[in-house]
Amino acid sequence: MEGGGVLGIALVGYVYVLEELGVRFLQLGGTSAGSINAMLMAAAGPVPQKRSEWLLTQLSAQDLYTFVDGDGDARDFVDTVLENGRLLQYVWKGAQVVDNFTKDFGLNPGRVFYTWMRGLLDERGVSSVADLNRIRTLTRADGLRLRDGTAYAPAQPVRVAVVAADVTTESKVVFPEMAHLYYAQPEQVHPADFVRASMSIPFFFWPHTISPLPGAGEPGGALWQDATGYCGTVPETAYFLDGGIMSNFPIDLFHQHYKVPNCPTLGIKLGLSRTRPNQLTKFSKLIGAMFDAARHVHDYDFIKRNPDFRLLVSYAETDQFNWLDFGLSDATKLELFAKGAAAAAKFVADFDWPGYRTLRQEMIKTYQMTDAMRPATGLT
Repeated sequence: MEGGGVLGIALVGYVYVLEELGVRFLQLGGTSAGSINAMLMAAAGPVPQKRSEWLLTQLSAQDLYTFVDGDGDARDFVDTVLENGRLLQYVWKGAQVVDNFTKDFGLNPGRVFYTWMRGLLDERGVSSVADLNRIRTLTRADGLRLRDGTAYAPAQPVRVAVVAADVTTESKVVFPEMAHLYYAQPEQVHPADFVRASMSIPFFFWPHTISPLPGAGEPGGALWQDATGYCGTVPETAYFLDGGIMSNFPIDLFHQHYKVPNCPTLGIKLGLSRTRPNQLTKFSKLIGAMFDAARHVHDYDFIKRNPDFRLLVSYAETDQFNWLDFGLSDATKLELFAKGAAAAAKFVADFDWPGYRTLRQEMIKTYQMTDAMRPATGLT
């Protein structure tokens, strides 16, 4: 599930429709807004149960503007930006929040969001990674089966993956599986911490910090290098920003080149496909386009290199909405939900599962032929 601020309500519409049609989600992954939906769905109940209705209820009842929890100057600046104020207003309001950026690296602490997220997870009995693993463990009694009738009960808990950006070591971090790098007792960490790290929109929210890290001041060694590629000493403190600056649509998390999947990996993006250029009529639009280009390029490149994934990706048409408009009306929330629901309905109508499996089988043959040629040609 892609990140996109308040547009994440469309993600709920997408999963809601698919669950109502009988689809159940095993692995769940997302960035920023996508991480919120992924974690809440993962914690809402056992895998075979429908879970999106509870998620919809919580998001509908929450006043999203309460997440704008900075001081009065910070809120005034956010309001000016959302109202497309004049240049003089930007200069005046911007001068009043210089200290927010220089001291705290952002406008809003994010405490209200964290308290809300933590409370919802606690309500479902998920207050640690250990609790999350417990609810994500499948048994034969759950009744899930593969298409050949074989019972589906993997040895490990079914994966949930939240992407965050550790800007201290320039590492894309996937929680909770990489939590051991940042916490001495990773099984006891509250999963709300991972989501708070993933949704730290640059400048809008304060960075999420973790300190002290295990082994701070010592060489990271093979543990860090294997997980992230980082080769230096372990920092005392790690600063996390929105995972979208590195991978806003992390559909590659579940990709396996050499295996025809038992279940398809479904992806939902927020906004239209790249079918028309951005209209850069204002400086604010240029800044927005710059951020969008940076947070999308990695994922666009992955889909370009793996064209079969284009068959798995749906697009919720949310481009007419402002992804930072935390003051959404109830009517707009419903409209966003409907956009996601429409994307799910279109996917169900168009997707050819047998055809997709045949395509993957042919692609695997290509990968195998390429591997077989490498020793003879010296290709690497």
